[in-house]
Amino acid sequence: MRIAICDDEPREQEQFEEALKGWDPTRSAEKFLDGASLIEAAKRLPHFDLVFLDIYLPGESGVDIARSLQEVSPGTGIAFVTTSTEHAVDAFSLHALHYLVKPVTTEGVVETFRRLTELRSKRRESITLMVGSEWNTVYLDQISLLENDGHAVNISLSDGRRLKVWQNFGELQGKLDGSFLQINRGLIVNMDYIVRMGADTCTLEDGSCLPIAVRHSAAIRAAYGNYVFDRLSRRKELQ
Repeated sequence: MRIAICDDEPREQEQFEEALKGWDPTRSAEKFLDGASLIEAAKRLPHFDLVFLDIYLPGESGVDIARSLQEVSPGTGIAFVTTSTEHAVDAFSLHALHYLVKPVTTEGVVETFRRLTELRSKRRESITLMVGSEWNTVYLDQISLLENDGHAVNISLSDGRRLKVWQNFGELQGKLDGSFLQINRGLIVNMDYIVRMGADTCTLEDGSCLPIAVRHSAAIRAAYGNYVFDRLSRRKELQ
């Protein structure tokens, strides 16, 4: 398990280490004094499981650092550490596991790991992608479209970003879940983002109008219809 503490005060890092050891003497944390070094280390695999992040760093906002961390490693749990509760609302809007007021105690560390365990029990599925020379992890439900592009795959995300991934199209397809449907050669859509399924085109939420393979149109439309029916059925069961 990779654990990190980002705090510009060495003494605060020592106090955190003592609290961590109070929970489990075998655990240790990687220590960082600034956000840049933390983000750089977060790019390495395996990603951090949990990061304890000071909101107040010289010339930096811990909330902004957390946003950058989530882009690099969406699966990393984040616990904010600070002397004030001023930014608690911002912290939890980022789905932070905990908001710890200094000095960090063993009890606070234990509660943070309890929340991490609970989160992992219901964690969204994710996929690790090679973007440029770096590995990135994204949630499957963030992906709206995959398009084969020779030796690469162009991936559209729900936040408007587009990633060029240097991985085999078929290999990536094998890592997707049942919400994805191939509608044409080299073209896969996340059915949760479809707003209209026509006879020969498929329209996504972002306005993209995509061609459906004519020979397989009936099967594609049927697969989408079954998916929508199953999704509506599950929603009714939960009501």
